[in-house]
Amino acid sequence: MKKLIAIIALVLGFGIQANAQSVKTVALEQTKGEFTQKSLTLAPGTYVFEIANNEVGHDVGFVLAPKGKTDQKHHIKNAYVTSLVKTNKKSRSKKVQLEKGEYVYFCPLNPTPQYTLTVQ
Repeated sequence: MKKLIAIIALVLGFGIQANAQSVKTVALEQTKGEFTQKSLTLAPGTYVFEIANNEVGHDVGFVLAPKGKTDQKHHIKNAYVTSLVKTNKKSRSKKVQLEKGEYVYFCPLNPTPQYTLTVQ
């Protein structure tokens, strides 16, 4: 019985670890008026976006949307940071499932240009 419990615990542990590894973090930095990363190419998968505010001087945010559909109704809401990013701080989004295609990311509070994120 103890061996059975140990095996179940081991299998569950590997399952949890594999699931945790399947979510990748994309770190992006904002400075005054721009992101330092001008474009991204990612594989399809699940991502969390971590946004850093590097001396912008006010709160910043993050918007991800399909290319050509940047009005608010098309924003990928889970990509919003969970709290506004204060100067010299970081904030993260919820998990975002990205499929093949082209997206844009930007900050309407900074404000920044729209940058391309390609999933291929």
